[in-house]
Amino acid sequence: MDNEVMELIDQLYTMVSEAWGVPLGNEKCIVERDQVLEILDEIKTAMPVELSEAKRLVSARDEFINNAKREAEGIRNQAEERARALVDDQEIVRIAKARSNEMLASTQAKADALRRASSQFCDEALRRTEEAVQMALDEVKQTRVRFRAASNEQMQRRREELNKSLEKNDKEDK
Repeated sequence: MDNEVMELIDQLYTMVSEAWGVPLGNEKCIVERDQVLEILDEIKTAMPVELSEAKRLVSARDEFINNAKREAEGIRNQAEERARALVDDQEIVRIAKARSNEMLASTQAKADALRRASSQFCDEALRRTEEAVQMALDEVKQTRVRFRAASNEQMQRRREELNKSLEKNDKEDK
């Protein structure tokens, strides 16, 4: 999914970089508005898919953590039952409880580490997506500014040519 958005941004970049230049405007170009808008619509369509993927990852992370907690609780319960069944000796019961608590603490630490890692991953994925969208938006804004400037320059040149032509005709008529 992330790849699809990046491909669309690459298409947009290629379209602008390969666009015909405007005469006397080295940094200006002409792009087909419909194609640019179509690519931007596709990017907008793909973004909810990206966000859904991030939500799915968060959900999978939560499920994994819950499973780990259940497993830890099951291990703890097994250890407590085994300790009671083996002997009534206080030392063995104390050791079994300590071991169970160690296992629970270890499992909790692993679950916490996994939660942090998955949160960081999701945050990073959303950050990259946000940056990609911002870059695409900035590129569209820049292209729009260049297009307007090129269009205004071309219209000004045409007016000047028309005025010169009219002046020439007026002189010839006199």
